Amino acid sequence: MRVTGALRKGAIDIGTVMTIDLQRVAWAENPAASRGRHYPEAPSATRTPFARDRDRIIHTSAFRRLKEKTQVFVAHEGDHYRTRLTHSLEVAQIARSIATALRLDTDLAETIALGHDLGHPPFGHAGEDELERQMAPFGGFDHNVQTFRVLTELERQYPNFSGLNLTWETIEGIVKHNGPVTGLLGRPVWKSIVDYNQESDLGLATWASAEAQVAALADDVAYNNHDVDDGLQAGLFRLEELIDVPLVGPVLAGVRLEYPVLEARLTRMEMVRRLIGVMVNDVLAETLRRARASGVTSPADVRNLGSALVAFSPDVAEDLSHLRAFLHQRMYHHWRVNRSRSQARRILAQMFALFLAEPDVLPAEWHARLQPMDEGGKARVICDYIAGMTDRYAIEEHRRLFQLDAWT
Repeated sequence: MRVTGALRKGAIDIGTVMTIDLQRVAWAENPAASRGRHYPEAPSATRTPFARDRDRIIHTSAFRRLKEKTQVFVAHEGDHYRTRLTHSLEVAQIARSIATALRLDTDLAETIALGHDLGHPPFGHAGEDELERQMAPFGGFDHNVQTFRVLTELERQYPNFSGLNLTWETIEGIVKHNGPVTGLLGRPVWKSIVDYNQESDLGLATWASAEAQVAALADDVAYNNHDVDDGLQAGLFRLEELIDVPLVGPVLAGVRLEYPVLEARLTRMEMVRRLIGVMVNDVLAETLRRARASGVTSPADVRNLGSALVAFSPDVAEDLSHLRAFLHQRMYHHWRVNRSRSQARRILAQMFALFLAEPDVLPAEWHARLQPMDEGGKARVICDYIAGMTDRYAIEEHRRLFQLDAWT
């Protein structure tokens, strides 16, 4: 495998030329060698195990509900901004493209990308922060753990087991796509993963597959670029303010040099398109450099490497830290976003307190799950109910619970 035309820092040329062997690389996951499922099932006659996992995720109610869960903007603020669903689809597209270029298993990379955000509650990080606050006396809340629980427990579609009964490789990739997790296992909220690991060892101290690492980097590529796009579209900052931001500024300058009279909307879109290309090409070049330097020859080598195989180059990683700092200052903490977050926290806090104090106002299906449970168990069920809500449903449910005229 060989890549020519290495990425230069700040380059605006995204036409990197790749010459890649046609067969799968030795360190790619092989679906024929999958470690299987928690509950044995007959194989599909038409799909690989990883493709079957992908299809199961797409058909879940949790996946459908992502269409009205927030990235940054609350769902009712406009139809043009990213939601968790559109974000997940964009991550999956980028992951599949990177996996194809690296000759990894594209189905596994796509599957992990599609499933990585299923545990996010309504209202984005504001919702996660509020559920963590409410659940602090009961073990805490973590959206990655919630994703695991959705996939292994909360989705109930099959007669013989709870969850989706996904392959070992998909579950491992969901749990460890950001790296080893042993430092998190002492948190009570991680108990469900610890318990699962005792029956199906996920190797929690090691890195995940190259495909899972691709999904994690694709997530970074997607949200950084699309938050820039959404922030510009929302008017939270202007194109001119990006000129001095590393990585973004040179790309924007290149677009304006080539298209000096292009309207702002198309300038924004062309800039984001090129910026995605720059970041993807950097991941490809750096990953191949690390593969050559480390001499990995198997998926086991990837897991035991001791560091990430799939990564940005140090220069681009540094530039991305400056971009994230800009977005934190100019977008994530903008007063308009802060107002939405404040409202979101109050909505979730008030519903959580009411459900805990008066569980009989829960829908019958959820109320039935509380019997018999201690207070901690009841709080977890309430948390599951709230975490599964869309932004719009949470707003409407709050209105029904707290406004007397809501039923008229």
